Amino acid sequence: MNKAKWKFTRQNIFTIWLTAILLIFVGIANAQQSSDDEEEKFIEPSRPNVANPAEFQKPGVLQVEYGYDANFRGEDFRWQQTAPLTVRFAASKRLLFDFNIDTIISEKPEMQQHETGVGDTRVGVQVLALEDTERHPALAFAYYVKVPTASFEKELGTGRTDHKIVALLSKKVGETDIDFNVAYLNVGREENDRRASGEQAALSFTREFKNNFGLIGELAGQSEDDVLPRGVFALGAVTYKFNKRVQFDAGMRFGLNKEAPRVGVFAGITVSVADFFKKK
Repeated sequence: MNKAKWKFTRQNIFTIWLTAILLIFVGIANAQQSSDDEEEKFIEPSRPNVANPAEFQKPGVLQVEYGYDANFRGEDFRWQQTAPLTVRFAASKRLLFDFNIDTIISEKPEMQQHETGVGDTRVGVQVLALEDTERHPALAFAYYVKVPTASFEKELGTGRTDHKIVALLSKKVGETDIDFNVAYLNVGREENDRRASGEQAALSFTREFKNNFGLIGELAGQSEDDVLPRGVFALGAVTYKFNKRVQFDAGMRFGLNKEAPRVGVFAGITVSVADFFKKK
């Protein structure tokens, strides 16, 4: 059976990158013009941590996340840099569609020259089963499929389709948001046609302050490669909410076992681009 090969020219890469930047600037412009609906949730960032919240932005809102992410001294590379773009659309109060692509990935193996191209694409759906109340936490389930758009020839991807099923729990305790995710990973092996099963778990704590700054702490790990390489990580991040529709983040992560990259850095932005269900 012939496997489909995904190829991107430099023009394609530039087009994807330019589209991401334009979406962000459109969202910022809309945010500066909006001053009402202060109590509505226009953004619910899924970056920069592994654990996603069970609940998400209000119905009709198109949320865009873009950033820079780098890992150093990994088991299979000296350094790896990516520019992940995530688009999340809340179709209803209980249904979310998610699209993610590494618009650029650049990797330097230990004994080879570095390679650059477009990374893999992930498409998913999340369903909210229970909302957060005094009696119980929010509960949601999600499914993601990885489409192998990264170059196998350049060793930027495995060339295989992966699957991920996630259970998400979220609870607000005082001023702190607690998110816990546990996932089943089913990944295609790079060296043969076999598949492997793995697990992923992540626990994060998020606290926003009255001055619009916030802190995120997380402990996460997985037995197979996912968005991050396999390993156990500790993450710390600082966030700044510019307004109800725009949030910035920056921080570092540290590998806690020999499989994980020793250190990583990241920075990014989350923007509410449009509200398609807004009443006129």
